[in-house]
Amino acid sequence: MIKQYQRFFNLIMFLLDGIILTIAYFAAYVFKWGFYPISQMDYLYLKAPLWMVPLLLVVYFFMEVYTPMRSRFLRKEFLRIFRAHAVGMVIIYGVLYLAKMYIYSRVVLFTFGILGGILVLLERYAMRRFLRYMRKIGYNQKYLLIIGAGRLGEQFAERVMSHKELGYNISGFLDDNPAKHGTEIAGRPVLGGCRALPDLLAANAVDEVIVALPLSAYDIYHDIIDTCEKAGIRVRIIPDYFDYLPGKPKVEEFDEFPLLNVRHVPLDDPFNRFIKRVLDIAVSLTAVIITGPLMILIAIGIKLTSPGPVFFKQERVGMNNRTFNMLKFRSMRVAADDSADTVWTTADDPRKTGFGSFIRKTSLDELPQFLNVLAGQMSVVGPRPERPYFVEQFKEKIPKYMVKHQVKPGITGWAQVNGWRGDTSIEKRIECDIYYIEHWDVLFDIKIIFMTIYKGLINRNAY
Repeated sequence: MIKQYQRFFNLIMFLLDGIILTIAYFAAYVFKWGFYPISQMDYLYLKAPLWMVPLLLVVYFFMEVYTPMRSRFLRKEFLRIFRAHAVGMVIIYGVLYLAKMYIYSRVVLFTFGILGGILVLLERYAMRRFLRYMRKIGYNQKYLLIIGAGRLGEQFAERVMSHKELGYNISGFLDDNPAKHGTEIAGRPVLGGCRALPDLLAANAVDEVIVALPLSAYDIYHDIIDTCEKAGIRVRIIPDYFDYLPGKPKVEEFDEFPLLNVRHVPLDDPFNRFIKRVLDIAVSLTAVIITGPLMILIAIGIKLTSPGPVFFKQERVGMNNRTFNMLKFRSMRVAADDSADTVWTTADDPRKTGFGSFIRKTSLDELPQFLNVLAGQMSVVGPRPERPYFVEQFKEKIPKYMVKHQVKPGITGWAQVNGWRGDTSIEKRIECDIYYIEHWDVLFDIKIIFMTIYKGLINRNAY
């Protein structure tokens, strides 16, 4: 059973991390000082891993790097390791500062921090690939018992069996309906009623219990949980009303009362907002510096091809339904009215200039929005903002359309890198936007930024 080997796996990972970090430290030392005869100062460097590496491992442990990550996204595991490694390095710098140990080279410490983090992430990636392969061929299995052989239990079993690489194996079902005893659900046997639970747990045939009972069976939840906890078995509950939840729920607490938040938004957390803001500023400043000469050329091109201002300001709906003026390079002739706020741009739109068509197709007209990001009105990554006129229409016609306004709008987004931009399905775009909102993390943002660069800026659906 997997529970018998979990501590062994954790110990292996702990030791591997220690070896990797030690190698990273000495690689950083050689990078700075090379291979020279050992001096008295070198001995201080050589002794440093004896306390630096264990300190990092302790931080990893307390920041839950060694908790099971079997069913989580790879980027979630990477993000947890990144945070723990960053905190550990800050503590090391703090110890050296407080102890006034100024002889340590900042180059060595910086290189150790970067190289150590990268090597640990590569090690985890390789280990994850190895374990998923082993699980797919039948090793390192975790056995689940599902209580409830109805619709909910069957759907969950089918999901589990479609992901063999995660190493979950269903031992069977328990259900108090006698008509189901001895039958099979999703290819797994119904082993009896809920009274058989203590015997199955005593036989060590189960690693985890999944409760998939209807709300009408609420009275027996207490007995099931009590039985599992006495046996030291983890128990999880699938709420029967999950079909009605509009998003990714999260259990919160108010003065010891559990509250089910029906849509968990990671960016509601102040720390997450801070990290995203730092990334926004760093990327936007870099983009403005790199594209500065190009933006000057675009401004000249606009002035030479059409009279009027360089920038076009248009009211858009942003976070919390608040409006702001989004900047673009002007690609159309100056209008005598506000018709641009209530009509779509078409392929043969007479308002466009020849140069304007070019910068729209190449998305170069979007570059001034990095200034909106620096001003805090937008983010580099997020749902694209829309004009108030169309927001009023879409919120009545498109389900969950207004959810996108729970975060800052972006220059690019998950919908855009998946092809849903320009004249494409609004429904599909909203599905992508909601997925992004509920699954945000900093690595997801970085992935979208790189996908935007990799897939190019040409928008075939832009007019």
